[in-house]
Amino acid sequence: MDASVICRKIARMKTAAPILPSLLAPLLALVGALVLSACQPQAPDGKPAPPPADAPAATPKGSTLDVSRPITARGTEPFWALTVENGTKLTLTRPGHPDLVAEAPGAAIDAGRAIWVARTADGQQITVTLYASDCSDGMSDARYPMSAEVVLVNESLRGCAARTADLPKGG
Repeated sequence: MDASVICRKIARMKTAAPILPSLLAPLLALVGALVLSACQPQAPDGKPAPPPADAPAATPKGSTLDVSRPITARGTEPFWALTVENGTKLTLTRPGHPDLVAEAPGAAIDAGRAIWVARTADGQQITVTLYASDCSDGMSDARYPMSAEVVLVNESLRGCAARTADLPKGG
């Protein structure tokens, strides 16, 4: 395309410029409405669609975790296990590492989660968060009622948890 063709197109645009704002505003409003309507998937009957089958389970508002009994969390890759006893004593066990025993003042319990911030005798911090959500360990068909996250200074571990008495068999 040579320069004269470009100049003619620019000149046409300048003469059409007063018309563009009056046409552009309704067009932008329509596009905005279409974009917003795409934010909520709908079923064929027009109602909101159910979540996908692989979506994490929603935690009911206001639900709390019962941490009054011993809890065991465990994970794979790397393998680890953590027990919470009396709501304050945390013991992390990992192959090739000494057991880490830590004390917490208790758990901060919020809707759908419980968080412990504990310290070992030598001052190392360990933070454990349990979430009220279905969990699978990824290596078996075992299902757990909680997911777990254990955070150390240089490492984060993720896995599943249940009250120790209710652990899935064979898991």
